[in-house]
Amino acid sequence: MRAPPAGQYSHERHGPSSDPVSRGHLLPRAGEGRAQTAWVLSDGRAGHEAQSLGIADAIGLSPRLIRLAPHGLIAALAPFGPIDPREAKLFAPPYPDLVIACGRRTIPYLRHVKRASGGAVFTVYVNRPASGLGTADVIVAPRHDGLVGENVIAPLAPANRLTPQRLAEARGALDPRVAALPEPRVGLLIGGDSRHFRFSERDAERLLAAIGAMLDDGWNIAATVSRRTPARLVEALRARLGGAHPTLADARAAVSRARETETRAFLWAGDGENPYLSILAGSQALVVTADSVNMVAEAAATGAPVHVFEPEGGSAKIAAFLDALEQRGALRRWRGRLEHWRYEPLNETPAIAAEIARRYATFRQAAPVLLHGSRAS
Repeated sequence: MRAPPAGQYSHERHGPSSDPVSRGHLLPRAGEGRAQTAWVLSDGRAGHEAQSLGIADAIGLSPRLIRLAPHGLIAALAPFGPIDPREAKLFAPPYPDLVIACGRRTIPYLRHVKRASGGAVFTVYVNRPASGLGTADVIVAPRHDGLVGENVIAPLAPANRLTPQRLAEARGALDPRVAALPEPRVGLLIGGDSRHFRFSERDAERLLAAIGAMLDDGWNIAATVSRRTPARLVEALRARLGGAHPTLADARAAVSRARETETRAFLWAGDGENPYLSILAGSQALVVTADSVNMVAEAAATGAPVHVFEPEGGSAKIAAFLDALEQRGALRRWRGRLEHWRYEPLNETPAIAAEIARRYATFRQAAPVLLHGSRAS
């Protein structure tokens, strides 16, 4: 799932969820210690943005999104260096009530806003910061990160934007390329090489064998890759899953004749819009590669059985995360065949948001008045 290009200031507001079960609708009303304005600082990575915006949604905020692109040495020094002076104008007052940031390159900017506001802005950092517990007023670090402190919230899984209503709406209006596939559908979410995992030739063979087993068992496959997926693996998937992409127009025409033409698979590999949400919402089972904690957590929010395919490598932290979700009943490791089981969809975002809102209300009782006499709009 791609994020828009970095290095731009978005004046677009990201509205809160209208989902009636969202915790944002259960928080104190304005004037009772509830944040009314917010900024989200982004390094441009889609997974980081999804976590930050998911928290803002659940609190009930419509934040301003600021995408940062520090250059050269300044980027290399983050999180310990200064902000890029070329981006300083993005942080002029009036300041918001709350700032949420994710990604090491956002940390100097988060601290800058805290200092410039005279300490009046409540700051939240998402994930474990290399700069320590003093990075923000609240740090949201998933439990497998092992971070402990009075200002730490440690959920089982990272935050996301997948509310029940959003998933239901996506199921009711599936992308035609996904809708063209008859049920049962399995969503195949493929990441790629990372610090901890490398997709070897053997892994590619194992993944292709898994695809063959799913097709042989009568499943139809909606697959998506990422920017990190090795090119050789993408080409192998193209060959196995049907080659070129259908256009949206072709897909719409195919929906009505899908069963007659035996449409069995679709692969998104970078052309056009990624139907990631439709794949999540419209699949009766999911297979996710273990390299992306965010993708695994988003899959577990659907309630569909989640199978984790583990390429070579790994880390103790990621293994602990997968073990915890397996104990929770949300996932199973891939064992050669799709399995069926039921579990309550796992989404920690509402609880994270409620705890941030509680801590914000406590902070606001003792915090200094925002400088310059007005709030951010």
